[in-house]
Amino acid sequence: MNTRFVDACRRRPTDVRPVWFMRQAGRYLKQYRDIRAHHGILEMCKRPDLAAAVTLQPVEILDVDAAIIFADLLLPVEPMGLKLRYATGEGPIIDNPVRTSDDIDSLSTHNVDELGYVGEAIQLVTRTLAGRVPVIGFVGAPFTMASYMIEGGASRNFIKTKRLMYSDETLWRRLMGKIVDVLAPFAISQIAAGAKAIQVFDSWIGALGPDDYVRYAAPYSRALIERIRSGGVPVIHFGTGASGFFREMHAAGGDVLGCDWRINIDQAWMEISYRSAIQGNLDPVVLFAPLPELKQRVQDLLRRTGVRPGHIFNLGHGILPETPVENVKAVVQMVRDFRP
Repeated sequence: MNTRFVDACRRRPTDVRPVWFMRQAGRYLKQYRDIRAHHGILEMCKRPDLAAAVTLQPVEILDVDAAIIFADLLLPVEPMGLKLRYATGEGPIIDNPVRTSDDIDSLSTHNVDELGYVGEAIQLVTRTLAGRVPVIGFVGAPFTMASYMIEGGASRNFIKTKRLMYSDETLWRRLMGKIVDVLAPFAISQIAAGAKAIQVFDSWIGALGPDDYVRYAAPYSRALIERIRSGGVPVIHFGTGASGFFREMHAAGGDVLGCDWRINIDQAWMEISYRSAIQGNLDPVVLFAPLPELKQRVQDLLRRTGVRPGHIFNLGHGILPETPVENVKAVVQMVRDFRP
């Protein structure tokens, strides 16, 4: 098996820097759009053949060092009893959001096996790849999941989430505990299906300040990550907009810390005293730059991380839908060709 990615997660030396991209299976690829034209997002997630097909596309097209399973962050809310749908142009919508003590009481933590289609997709991908590259599974982080469940969809200011958080911490704890009790076995099931790493995405954590992060989010991220690590694979902990409390995020756990582009990666790694591997962190919009500029940015990032083992090249967030595929391919080659 190609272990370059897993070796870097474990801070072991690699021949070249491993590279993969968040949202590497997505709308910027024509092959993805061709499938998406005939199927909704949830259908694609729930049909292992379709999820496997789009997971494999970037491995074939880009020659990346890891495949990340095509799934949706919010899939676990369905077995908990929430109604999830995707509205055109609006993203995910939860029709019965969580707002009251009764809402939280009614959330189920016993139906995680309903998510078995994700494990089936991982098994399909693993069999097809036959050791060429490892598969990454993923879950949302508790704060991000809670905010979606409370807001009923995406939010700019997270007023409903923070109002609940500030007004009734006991209720908040109960909700977060239930979320961890669903996400942990879901992640472990992905490992059992063949995932060689799990990424925990805290997409909305930048809505919090450092003190609120430590009080209201970190304990639950820590509990989740500890339970996932019992599965024996590295955990990548990624947060968007978290550069103001990167050390606190590291304290919440993770064999690899993912950072967005709002902080220099050498500074981020130094802040955690190099005690974890680091992943990131090219600005996704740099992929739109002319190739000479793109190459300079990629090489600068690689130079910043130096020769210390444990850097995984990635973006600071997901690939944007309009991104030129040729530029993404070029970046993979730039990373492979780089010699410090």
